[in-house]
Amino acid sequence: MHEQQPVSPWNYKPWWCQPWSILLTGTMLIGGSWALAKTAWVTVIVAIPVLIWMGYFVIIWPQLMKDSGLLDRRE
Repeated sequence: MHEQQPVSPWNYKPWWCQPWSILLTGTMLIGGSWALAKTAWVTVIVAIPVLIWMGYFVIIWPQLMKDSGLLDRRE
């Protein structure tokens, strides 16, 4: 019997919206804010929304897609 591999939500996203690119972009934004301002409060102001964005798209969104059942509907 042929077992089906679980479908990854990342199969439906372009290369620029993969976990590695999200983490790299977020790290560069936070690091860039430190490099430009060299001030902790500016880096924190930049880091908070960036970390929320990264957490949502790397941790929460994939789980929501799996739980929704949309990935189970193969055509």
